[in-house]
Amino acid sequence: MFPNFAFLIEILGTISFAMSGSFAAMQKRFDPFGVIIIAFVTSVGGGTVRDLLLDVPVFWMHDLLSISLIFFTAVFTMIFKLIEKNFQVTLFIFDSFGLGLFTIIGVQKGLNADLHPVIGVVLGTITGCFGGIIRDTLLNKIPLIFRKEIYATAAIFGGISYILLRKFSGLSEEINQTITILFIVIIRTLAVKYHWQIPKFYSSSNNTEM
Repeated sequence: MFPNFAFLIEILGTISFAMSGSFAAMQKRFDPFGVIIIAFVTSVGGGTVRDLLLDVPVFWMHDLLSISLIFFTAVFTMIFKLIEKNFQVTLFIFDSFGLGLFTIIGVQKGLNADLHPVIGVVLGTITGCFGGIIRDTLLNKIPLIFRKEIYATAAIFGGISYILLRKFSGLSEEINQTITILFIVIIRTLAVKYHWQIPKFYSSSNNTEM
């Protein structure tokens, strides 16, 4: 139906995470160079780790389009900042879509390499989450994946749903991908709206509960 749908997902994922990284950097009052750097690592961090694990050429080192997209998205975001003041909501929206889009890419890379579907889900989670881990580490924040919010769990459930849809749904690949992306975004949205949390560990000096 859409022969370049996978390419479109990659483009949208790059833009989403570049905007997510840019907004996060501007929250910390970084200068324009810092904003671009954070946008870059947020966009390519997960894919870089994935490609190193697969022992294949790192995608952005042979693709000037990705670098150009990140640069111009970061510049646009800095301009957009002048009219958009609610960083937190905007950051959440783009980060959620980036997670969904890049999770799909990671799962597909694993399946295309003839790896077990479970490994495909792991690669999808890495692709979707590790850019955010690097971003938050550079911003001196506890990465979102290690906090109470549902984040990596959404990527895992999304990866599993995508594999099941491919195997049993009989729908086109484009529809399977779209459903999975929206599923991940919906999980993230509902988790934040209704405060869904994974149990936390507490120090014994405070409580022994989880």
